[in-house]
Amino acid sequence: MSRPDQPALRSADAELLQLLTLLRDRDYRFVTPTPATHARVLARPDRQDARCVEDMLGWSLPYRPGDCDPAIEALLDRAGLTAPAGDRRRATIRVSRLHDHLFIHSAYPTDDADAVFFGPDSYRFADLIRDELRDCPARDGAQMVDIGTGSGVGGLVAATACPGLRIHMTDVNPAALRFARINAAAAGIRADFHESDSLAAIAGEIDVATANPPYVIDSGKRLYRHGGAMHGGQVSLDMAVMAMDRLAPAGRLILYTGSAIVRGHDQLAAALAEAAAARGCTMRYREIDPDVFGEELENDLYRDVDRIALVAAVVTRAG
Repeated sequence: MSRPDQPALRSADAELLQLLTLLRDRDYRFVTPTPATHARVLARPDRQDARCVEDMLGWSLPYRPGDCDPAIEALLDRAGLTAPAGDRRRATIRVSRLHDHLFIHSAYPTDDADAVFFGPDSYRFADLIRDELRDCPARDGAQMVDIGTGSGVGGLVAATACPGLRIHMTDVNPAALRFARINAAAAGIRADFHESDSLAAIAGEIDVATANPPYVIDSGKRLYRHGGAMHGGQVSLDMAVMAMDRLAPAGRLILYTGSAIVRGHDQLAAALAEAAAARGCTMRYREIDPDVFGEELENDLYRDVDRIALVAAVVTRAG
């Protein structure tokens, strides 16, 4: 199902757009940490109640109406994005700053099956895209797609780096597309939104594809976290192959993900290299961080895994 270009926002979403405008005017600058860091901070005795807007909308702390910012509280209430927390209220969204943009995403903890995740990976993904798009596609009518867009990071960063691109964002999660649409509108970026697990709704060749897929095994199979087979690498491979098949001459796929290293072997790197070669593409591949989510190795499904590495793959079709 495809969404038309820059549709009118419904009433609750218009409230969220107004919220982002208000936060930008107030120079809101919350940076989302890892869930583990978030939990450690919230375990402190002095971090049980919100005392400022960053506590409400960043740290997901409960607040008593009137304690932080009545204008922001009212916007959240009108948008239907607060929930009771004893004698207090709690926002069901978070807002984070990345580069010059603000992003709405799900509140902590992200336990829901349709949670829209945003965290340190989002910042590394954004920096990778910005670095890789220092030279923008030269083709008239060039277009890009952010596959599995989540809150819209890939599309917004690419649009900022290369203002002439036509932007597409895809996701299978309607909640993600809702937030991505609001985030794009707040940034003044026009985009097409597609609720889909394929690229079928996008006509023509693709000059830039970006993807930040999930890359661990999640017992709950939450969309934002579960990477499927190959120790969590299957979704990354599937998205990459889907993008490679649609690249224009000299088109690029910018993939940021994780790979399970099994007895010294990077199985995702090997699979990506094989897929790229079969399609007449070249690939640059590197580890960004050699060891993340070490706690996952306690899962029996990772019993043969040495480590989980963060990786970047840039696949380019011959010009």
